Amino acid sequence: MSLRPGLVKRFLSTSIFTSQSSSAAIASASASASASASASASASPPSTTLFVSGLNKRTTSEKLQEAFSKFGEVVHARVVTDRASGYSKGFGFVNYATLEDAEKGMKGMDAQFLDGWVIFAEYARPRTPPGQSAYPETNTHIG
Repeated sequence: MSLRPGLVKRFLSTSIFTSQSSSAAIASASASASASASASASASPPSTTLFVSGLNKRTTSEKLQEAFSKFGEVVHARVVTDRASGYSKGFGFVNYATLEDAEKGMKGMDAQFLDGWVIFAEYARPRTPPGQSAYPETNTHIG
């Protein structure tokens, strides 16, 4: 499991660890988290589609598109909703016209506030075919 550098730093800076002597611990944790984040970022190949998590339940697709369009041409933005209730599931997808725009959008909106909630943006991973695990090392066949 990889941790985001901003998340670790934010957690440590808002918890009981905020004393002056812990600044070295925050820097150390942030450095190790950024190293693991860069390793996990290489696991997901760049894509024009971004996965956005941590959305406020009241954030709309239009608001998502408006926020991300500051960084490039957004082709489509969608907040995923529950089929039965119609309520947001708290995540969505943003499609950009180019890889460069997608990279700018990811860097510009990752760990930023949208509708009062901190959101996270990363490259979307391709869908896993039905019946296969997203994590192949956990597949166990009983036979």
